[in-house]
Amino acid sequence: MPRKARVDRAQVVAVAAALADRAGFAAVTLPAIAAALAIRVPSLYNHVAGLDDIRRGVVLLALDRFTEVLQAAVVDHSGDAAVRALAQAYRAFAQAHPGWYTIFQAAGTDPDVAVNAAGDAPVAVVVTVLAAYRLRDASILHMVRVLRSGLHGFVALELSGGFGLALDLDTSYHHLIDLLIAGLHAATCQ
Repeated sequence: MPRKARVDRAQVVAVAAALADRAGFAAVTLPAIAAALAIRVPSLYNHVAGLDDIRRGVVLLALDRFTEVLQAAVVDHSGDAAVRALAQAYRAFAQAHPGWYTIFQAAGTDPDVAVNAAGDAPVAVVVTVLAAYRLRDASILHMVRVLRSGLHGFVALELSGGFGLALDLDTSYHHLIDLLIAGLHAATCQ
């Protein structure tokens, strides 16, 4: 008779992350995770402290993956090319992982130190990209907000089916990126 595969914390979080990515946090329940791992619900407590602990793990995993994607996209670029690469990676991640994308949007307001640090990591990537524009003082953080707001607004509308006109979304997204880059250049001159 084959032995059951051992379960560990990483597997529990990975299963929960897959559920969250497909259907949001509402799908992340102890019975659903236990069923996917072919174990009983009480056995989960051998690996995690409970549902909040699992959800924290999912947020950390999603933020880490998002940061990795952004870093990989911009590594060989600078200036406008880096902003374009960052914007494309941002949208591609949201399209590929809509559940994760939705989950970590409010991570910066989480009181958990590790979640806050993980939420700061993608911001640090953007700050590095924007350094090429030689923005002064707090201007760089304002531009991080502007860039995030523009990209998030488009992506959120796209994910929710909010664009009803029969226009090519890729073209619209390229126009948005062009406008954001023009704004960065204008901010550099101030």
